[in-house]
Amino acid sequence: MKTIYLLPVFLFGTLYVNAQTLEATETEALLTVFVKDNTKKPLEGETVSFVAKKDKKVYTGITKENGQFQILVPEGDTYTVQYKAFTENENYNVLDMPSVDGVVNYEYDLIINPPKMYTLDNVFFDSGKATLQAASAKQLNELAEYMLLKKTTIIEIAGHTDNVGNATANQKLSEDRANAVRDFLIKKGVGAKQVVAKGYGDTQPIADNTTDEGRKKNRRTEVRNITN
Repeated sequence: MKTIYLLPVFLFGTLYVNAQTLEATETEALLTVFVKDNTKKPLEGETVSFVAKKDKKVYTGITKENGQFQILVPEGDTYTVQYKAFTENENYNVLDMPSVDGVVNYEYDLIINPPKMYTLDNVFFDSGKATLQAASAKQLNELAEYMLLKKTTIIEIAGHTDNVGNATANQKLSEDRANAVRDFLIKKGVGAKQVVAKGYGDTQPIADNTTDEGRKKNRRTEVRNITN
């Protein structure tokens, strides 16, 4: 049995043969994926996908406590490598999987730094209220799925408003909206200790409040990774 190291893209890793539950074939390679942060700490609960160039099929795995998983992928194709960050898939690199005679194993090291902040652009509330609109469900469900895999991750849901109206009312509205998102995630099974809700009112604008477009940008909900 051959082991191939993908030197142009990846770091060396150790293949744990005894832990294998899958076996390579003449047409499918056994890919052992190692996911770490930049301090080389293994990352658990990371979702990594390999998107085939030829037919767009997606091959996905989720890392275990040791930061690893194994998956079978067809040889003779090129794959876009993606990992899930909060709610979106981020492109990491491209993997060329050549056809090789015999049965082979590939090893793949993925070094990522989980994002510290993400804006939920598709989370909407009724005007002046903390009532989530139905269109928010898709992105919040994706966030819940992410958090259910990341048992040790703690996030802050940060609510923000524009500066129209009373500052005290804006502060309360931002808190209520942050709590509405937190409640949604908890109802989906996310641990209550994993989600902190905090409102910032109009104190942290990211755009000019004198324009409609600027005020729209300032009315936002952010996810902040506050894991120690």
